[in-house]
Amino acid sequence: MSRLVYDAGVLVAADRGDRRVWLAHAAQLLERSVPLVPAPVVAQVSRSPQQAQLRRFLAGCHIEPLGERDAHAAGRLLGKSRTADVVDASVVAIAIRYHAVILTGDVEDLERLAAVAGSTVDVVGL
Repeated sequence: MSRLVYDAGVLVAADRGDRRVWLAHAAQLLERSVPLVPAPVVAQVSRSPQQAQLRRFLAGCHIEPLGERDAHAAGRLLGKSRTADVVDASVVAIAIRYHAVILTGDVEDLERLAAVAGSTVDVVGL
């Protein structure tokens, strides 16, 4: 099983108790593959300390900081794709670095960014 990078749509679905997302997450953990979540994705979704489901879900993830290298890579992706969503670009940049598959609720936007990356990135919808 490939390592996964989660986008904001995955975290929103997990917070709402979406069974498909929780099952996919459990499968990753059973394979001892810790999913990655870029820190900007957490910032986009986190709204309250009362989001217990979200925090429980994130406890099984590695929150990947957006360092300078990934920030520049995300910026290049935005320039090439002529888009502006820094969070989506950070998901693709981190997926490229880790050779990971993106699990998303927004296939079209992530595929657009992945297509300009010059690297094969698999994007899988929820």
